[in-house]
Amino acid sequence: MLFGQVANFKTNSNIPIEKFAIAINSNLKKSILIKSAEEVEEKFHSRLSCKRKTYRYVINNSKVGTAIYRNLETHIPIQLDVDKMKQAISYFEGEHDFKAFKASGTSSKSSVRNIYRAEVIEKENNRIWIELTGNGFLYNMVRIIVGTLVEVGQGNIEPEEIPNIIKGKDRAKAGKTLPPQGLYLVKVEYET
Repeated sequence: MLFGQVANFKTNSNIPIEKFAIAINSNLKKSILIKSAEEVEEKFHSRLSCKRKTYRYVINNSKVGTAIYRNLETHIPIQLDVDKMKQAISYFEGEHDFKAFKASGTSSKSSVRNIYRAEVIEKENNRIWIELTGNGFLYNMVRIIVGTLVEVGQGNIEPEEIPNIIKGKDRAKAGKTLPPQGLYLVKVEYET
């Protein structure tokens, strides 16, 4: 379930733009839904023209988890210290070299990224949301950052160690890569 997906394509169709989403949806599987369509400039590219993205990772921190949402969140039964996680996440804000938080085999030439907003949010029913807004993300970067925050929440890493992990650029010092269940692209922002 991805909320903020944007795609672009070129067409010579005569279908009015306000009817495009309806026309496309009539030919898609029920698991995919086009919410809207709009005309853009020729040079627009849905990935390359993006200025900011917001990702959310959802953790179920209850003792038993849930069968219904098992593919939509990651269950961590060990009680996490959310206050320590909130302290730790602030260190990710700003421009840093996130080499320690990228998966091996990442093709990006640079691992420098700017995180504009980083937040740990306690929700009802033992849910924890981690939200990151940045100018771009490396492959698995969000899942590794959240894995590191889980290590903080379990007491294996102190919040004050985060700056040294970032500066050290050593993938082995960061937390494990959490599973994809629970990761959502919430919003994509473009220059207007």
